[in-house]
Amino acid sequence: MIQRSLEGRTALVTGSTSGIGLAIAQRLARDGATVCLHGLGDAAQIKAAISAASSGSGPQPGHFGGDLADPGAAQSLIDEVARTVGSIDILVNSAGIQHVCPVTEFSLERWNAVLAVNVTAAFLTIQRALPAMLERNWGRIINIASVSGYVGVPHKAAYAVSKHGLLGLTKVVSSETARTGVTCNAVCPAWVLTPLVERQIEARAARDGVSFATAATELVSASVPSGQFVKPEQVAGLVSFLCSPDADEVRGVGWNIDGGRLAR
Repeated sequence: MIQRSLEGRTALVTGSTSGIGLAIAQRLARDGATVCLHGLGDAAQIKAAISAASSGSGPQPGHFGGDLADPGAAQSLIDEVARTVGSIDILVNSAGIQHVCPVTEFSLERWNAVLAVNVTAAFLTIQRALPAMLERNWGRIINIASVSGYVGVPHKAAYAVSKHGLLGLTKVVSSETARTGVTCNAVCPAWVLTPLVERQIEARAARDGVSFATAATELVSASVPSGQFVKPEQVAGLVSFLCSPDADEVRGVGWNIDGGRLAR
Protein backbone atom coordinates (compact mmCIF):
# COMPACT_ATOMS: atom_id res chain seq x y z
CA MET A 1 0.00 0.00 0.00
CA ILE A 2 1.38 3.42 -1.00
CA GLN A 3 1.88 5.81 1.91
CA ARG A 4 0.26 9.17 1.12
CA SER A 5 1.86 11.03 4.00
CA LEU A 6 1.61 14.46 2.31
CA GLU A 7 -2.13 14.38 1.66
CA GLY A 8 -3.50 17.91 1.89
CA ARG A 9 -0.09 19.57 1.46
CA THR A 10 0.73 21.88 -1.46
CA ALA A 11 4.23 21.59 -2.91
CA LEU A 12 5.99 23.89 -5.35
CA VAL A 13 9.08 22.52 -7.08
CA THR A 14 10.99 25.04 -9.16
CA GLY A 15 12.82 23.81 -12.23
CA SER A 16 10.64 20.73 -12.39
CA THR A 17 9.89 20.27 -16.08
CA SER A 18 12.88 17.89 -16.34
CA GLY A 19 15.73 16.28 -14.42
CA ILE A 20 15.97 16.30 -10.65
CA GLY A 21 13.06 18.69 -10.21
CA LEU A 22 10.69 16.48 -12.19
CA ALA A 23 11.74 13.38 -10.21
CA ILE A 24 11.04 15.29 -6.98
CA ALA A 25 7.64 16.43 -8.24
CA GLN A 26 6.77 12.84 -9.16
CA ARG A 27 7.73 11.56 -5.72
CA LEU A 28 5.85 14.27 -3.81
CA ALA A 29 2.75 13.63 -5.93
CA ARG A 30 3.05 9.93 -5.12
CA ASP A 31 3.28 10.89 -1.44
CA GLY A 32 -0.08 12.64 -1.79
CA ALA A 33 0.90 16.30 -2.19
CA THR A 34 -0.79 18.68 -4.58
CA VAL A 35 2.19 19.44 -6.81
CA CYS A 36 2.87 22.67 -8.65
CA LEU A 37 5.44 22.34 -11.41
CA HIS A 38 7.56 25.25 -12.53
CA GLY A 39 9.95 25.61 -15.41
CA LEU A 40 10.59 26.75 -18.92
CA GLY A 41 10.01 24.62 -22.00
CA ASP A 42 7.81 24.23 -25.01
CA ALA A 43 4.20 23.10 -24.79
CA ALA A 44 5.06 19.45 -25.50
CA GLN A 45 7.71 19.31 -22.75
CA ILE A 46 5.41 20.92 -20.21
CA LYS A 47 2.56 18.56 -21.13
CA ALA A 48 4.90 15.58 -20.74
CA ALA A 49 6.09 16.83 -17.33
CA ILE A 50 2.52 17.25 -16.09
CA SER A 51 1.70 13.74 -17.27
CA ALA A 52 4.83 12.30 -15.64
CA ALA A 53 4.06 13.98 -12.30
CA SER A 54 0.42 12.84 -12.22
CA SER A 55 -0.02 10.28 -9.47
CA GLY A 56 -3.25 8.89 -10.91
CA SER A 57 -5.07 9.19 -7.60
CA GLY A 58 -4.36 12.74 -6.45
CA PRO A 59 -4.93 16.25 -7.82
CA GLN A 60 -3.65 17.01 -11.32
CA PRO A 61 -0.33 18.90 -11.16
CA GLY A 62 -0.40 22.48 -12.34
CA HIS A 63 2.35 24.28 -14.23
CA PHE A 64 3.64 27.78 -13.60
CA GLY A 65 6.10 29.62 -15.82
CA GLY A 66 8.48 32.47 -15.21
CA ASP A 67 12.19 33.00 -15.79
CA LEU A 68 13.75 33.02 -12.31
CA ALA A 69 16.61 35.17 -13.57
CA ASP A 70 14.04 37.95 -13.16
CA PRO A 71 13.56 38.80 -9.46
CA GLY A 72 9.97 39.84 -10.11
CA ALA A 73 9.19 36.43 -11.60
CA ALA A 74 10.50 34.63 -8.51
CA GLN A 75 8.29 36.70 -6.23
CA SER A 76 5.18 36.56 -8.41
CA LEU A 77 5.52 32.77 -8.75
CA ILE A 78 4.78 32.32 -5.04
CA ASP A 79 1.87 34.75 -5.21
CA GLU A 80 0.37 33.02 -8.25
CA VAL A 81 0.56 29.56 -6.69
CA ALA A 82 -0.99 30.84 -3.45
CA ARG A 83 -3.77 32.59 -5.35
CA THR A 84 -4.68 29.72 -7.68
CA VAL A 85 -3.82 26.58 -5.68
CA GLY A 86 -3.27 27.56 -2.05
CA SER A 87 -0.55 28.50 0.39
CA ILE A 88 2.66 26.58 -0.16
CA ASP A 89 3.51 23.98 2.48
CA ILE A 90 6.57 22.54 0.74
CA LEU A 91 8.98 24.66 -1.29
CA VAL A 92 11.71 22.88 -3.22
CA ASN A 93 14.19 25.20 -4.91
CA SER A 94 15.51 22.98 -7.67
CA ALA A 95 15.90 25.44 -10.56
CA GLY A 96 19.50 25.89 -11.57
CA ILE A 97 21.78 26.81 -14.45
CA GLN A 98 25.49 26.44 -15.02
CA HIS A 99 28.24 27.95 -17.15
CA VAL A 100 31.62 26.29 -17.56
CA CYS A 101 34.50 28.67 -18.20
CA PRO A 102 37.87 29.66 -16.70
CA VAL A 103 37.69 32.54 -14.22
CA THR A 104 39.79 34.74 -16.50
CA GLU A 105 37.21 34.40 -19.28
CA PHE A 106 34.02 34.37 -17.18
CA SER A 107 31.78 37.22 -18.30
CA LEU A 108 29.93 39.31 -15.72
CA GLU A 109 26.70 38.66 -17.58
CA ARG A 110 27.07 34.89 -17.18
CA TRP A 111 28.15 35.29 -13.56
CA ASN A 112 25.09 37.36 -12.71
CA ALA A 113 22.74 34.98 -14.52
CA VAL A 114 23.97 31.90 -12.62
CA LEU A 115 23.74 33.62 -9.24
CA ALA A 116 20.32 35.07 -10.07
CA VAL A 117 18.76 31.67 -10.81
CA ASN A 118 20.70 29.47 -8.40
CA VAL A 119 20.67 31.52 -5.21
CA THR A 120 18.86 34.87 -5.50
CA ALA A 121 15.67 33.21 -6.77
CA ALA A 122 15.77 30.79 -3.83
CA PHE A 123 16.14 33.70 -1.41
CA LEU A 124 13.15 35.44 -2.99
CA THR A 125 10.87 32.39 -3.07
CA ILE A 126 11.72 31.57 0.56
CA GLN A 127 11.15 35.16 1.62
CA ARG A 128 7.73 35.16 -0.05
CA ALA A 129 6.57 31.68 1.05
CA LEU A 130 7.89 31.63 4.62
CA PRO A 131 5.37 33.97 6.36
CA ALA A 132 2.41 31.70 5.52
CA MET A 133 4.36 28.64 6.69
CA LEU A 134 5.14 30.34 9.99
CA GLU A 135 1.51 31.34 10.40
CA ARG A 136 0.45 27.70 10.06
CA ASN A 137 3.51 26.53 12.05
CA TRP A 138 4.39 23.90 9.45
CA GLY A 139 6.51 23.99 6.36
CA ARG A 140 9.36 22.35 4.51
CA ILE A 141 11.94 24.33 2.55
CA ILE A 142 14.42 22.19 0.65
CA ASN A 143 17.16 23.69 -1.48
CA ILE A 144 18.82 21.52 -4.10
CA ALA A 145 22.47 22.46 -3.72
CA SER A 146 25.45 20.34 -4.80
CA VAL A 147 28.75 18.93 -3.62
CA SER A 148 30.01 22.08 -5.36
CA GLY A 149 28.64 23.85 -2.29
CA TYR A 150 31.55 22.28 -0.39
CA VAL A 151 34.36 22.04 -2.93
CA GLY A 152 35.73 24.14 -5.76
CA VAL A 153 35.59 22.67 -9.24
CA PRO A 154 37.73 24.26 -11.96
CA HIS A 155 35.85 26.35 -14.53
CA LYS A 156 32.66 26.48 -12.43
CA ALA A 157 33.23 29.64 -10.39
CA ALA A 158 29.68 31.02 -10.46
CA TYR A 159 28.10 27.60 -9.92
CA ALA A 160 30.32 26.84 -6.90
CA VAL A 161 29.74 30.29 -5.41
CA SER A 162 25.98 29.97 -5.88
CA LYS A 163 25.85 26.55 -4.22
CA HIS A 164 28.07 27.69 -1.32
CA GLY A 165 25.67 30.59 -0.94
CA LEU A 166 22.65 28.33 -1.06
CA LEU A 167 24.04 26.29 1.83
CA GLY A 168 24.63 29.50 3.79
CA LEU A 169 21.06 30.63 3.10
CA THR A 170 19.79 27.22 4.24
CA LYS A 171 21.60 27.53 7.57
CA VAL A 172 20.36 31.07 8.18
CA VAL A 173 16.72 30.22 7.43
CA SER A 174 17.00 27.12 9.59
CA SER A 175 18.38 29.18 12.47
CA GLU A 176 15.58 31.75 12.15
CA THR A 177 12.88 29.04 12.14
CA ALA A 178 14.43 26.69 14.72
CA ARG A 179 11.66 27.21 17.31
CA THR A 180 8.88 26.63 14.78
CA GLY A 181 7.36 23.78 12.79
CA VAL A 182 9.16 24.96 9.66
CA THR A 183 12.41 23.29 8.63
CA CYS A 184 14.94 24.28 6.00
CA ASN A 185 17.51 21.86 4.60
CA ALA A 186 19.59 21.31 1.49
CA VAL A 187 20.41 18.27 -0.59
CA CYS A 188 23.88 18.11 -2.13
CA PRO A 189 24.19 15.59 -4.98
CA ALA A 190 27.33 14.74 -6.89
CA TRP A 191 26.97 13.92 -10.59
CA VAL A 192 23.34 13.27 -11.54
CA LEU A 193 22.59 12.23 -15.11
CA THR A 194 20.29 15.12 -16.02
CA PRO A 195 19.92 16.97 -19.35
CA LEU A 196 22.32 19.63 -18.02
CA VAL A 197 25.01 17.01 -17.26
CA GLU A 198 24.33 15.17 -20.50
CA ARG A 199 25.30 18.31 -22.40
CA GLN A 200 28.60 18.40 -20.49
CA ILE A 201 29.23 14.74 -21.36
CA GLU A 202 28.46 15.38 -25.03
CA ALA A 203 30.95 18.27 -25.05
CA ARG A 204 33.59 16.09 -23.38
CA ALA A 205 32.97 13.24 -25.85
CA ALA A 206 33.33 15.62 -28.81
CA ARG A 207 36.48 17.16 -27.33
CA ASP A 208 38.16 13.81 -26.65
CA GLY A 209 36.81 11.94 -29.69
CA VAL A 210 35.20 9.19 -27.59
CA SER A 211 31.71 7.77 -27.20
CA PHE A 212 29.10 9.25 -24.90
CA ALA A 213 29.31 6.16 -22.65
CA THR A 214 33.10 6.40 -22.37
CA ALA A 215 32.97 10.13 -21.64
CA ALA A 216 30.29 9.56 -18.99
CA THR A 217 32.34 6.86 -17.25
CA GLU A 218 35.49 8.97 -17.30
CA LEU A 219 33.61 12.00 -15.97
CA VAL A 220 32.04 10.32 -12.96
CA SER A 221 34.98 8.05 -12.11
CA ALA A 222 37.35 11.00 -11.91
CA SER A 223 35.74 12.34 -8.73
CA VAL A 224 33.19 9.84 -7.37
CA PRO A 225 34.61 6.83 -5.47
CA SER A 226 31.60 4.65 -6.27
CA GLY A 227 31.96 5.39 -9.98
CA GLN A 228 28.19 5.77 -10.23
CA PHE A 229 25.87 8.61 -11.10
CA VAL A 230 23.30 9.57 -8.50
CA LYS A 231 19.80 8.80 -9.76
CA PRO A 232 17.23 11.64 -9.78
CA GLU A 233 14.86 9.25 -7.97
CA GLN A 234 17.37 8.89 -5.14
CA VAL A 235 17.48 12.65 -4.67
CA ALA A 236 13.66 12.64 -4.70
CA GLY A 237 13.60 9.93 -2.02
CA LEU A 238 15.76 12.06 0.25
CA VAL A 239 13.47 15.06 -0.31
CA SER A 240 10.50 12.86 0.58
CA PHE A 241 12.18 11.89 3.85
CA LEU A 242 12.89 15.55 4.68
CA CYS A 243 9.17 16.25 4.30
CA SER A 244 8.21 13.46 6.71
CA PRO A 245 7.61 13.63 10.48
CA ASP A 246 10.82 11.62 10.96
CA ALA A 247 12.70 14.73 9.77
CA ASP A 248 11.00 17.21 12.11
CA GLU A 249 14.33 17.88 13.83
CA VAL A 250 16.56 17.72 10.77
CA ARG A 251 17.40 21.40 10.47
CA GLY A 252 20.00 23.35 8.51
CA VAL A 253 21.61 20.26 7.00
CA GLY A 254 23.45 20.09 3.70
CA TRP A 255 22.87 16.38 3.06
CA ASN A 256 25.43 14.78 0.74
CA ILE A 257 24.28 12.16 -1.75
CA ASP A 258 27.52 11.81 -3.62
CA GLY A 259 28.83 8.25 -3.95
CA GLY A 260 31.45 8.96 -1.28
CA ARG A 261 33.00 11.99 -2.96
CA LEU A 262 33.21 14.18 0.14
CA ALA A 263 34.41 11.25 2.28
CA ARG A 264 37.81 11.36 0.61
